[in-house]
Amino acid sequence: YEPHSRDRLVAGSLVPAAWVQQAQRVRHRAYLEALALFDQYDVLIAPATPVSATPIGADWLTLAGKQLPARASMGLLTQPISAIGLPVCTAPTWPELDEDGHLPLGVQLIAAPWREADCLRAAYTLEQAGAARTRPV
Repeated sequence: YEPHSRDRLVAGSLVPAAWVQQAQRVRHRAYLEALALFDQYDVLIAPATPVSATPIGADWLTLAGKQLPARASMGLLTQPISAIGLPVCTAPTWPELDEDGHLPLGVQLIAAPWREADCLRAAYTLEQAGAARTRPV
């Protein structure tokens, strides 16, 4: 494992069992609440990152005027969805004016369990509409 991943794995192994058990209870409640949303909606859309993409190798990002570690902070919005186990696809969106070298913002397309195709279909629709696209940097 690379050093950052190894450090996270070691830290996770030190969490007390009672905390893990409580986290599983909270996770299950959040999962049930999310499932209820799919009674009304096929796909949810949400931001994927708290800021636009950081340059490769960036160690820090600025969020609400505070310096935060980039590696740990970029996943703040995707971790809850991953934790409850819903399928998700992330699509890059670009600012209209990117002559200043702006990097993309990402959106999460979230579907009900076992509905991965809905996420991919929504991403394709965004791409066809020109709202999401990849671009060489």
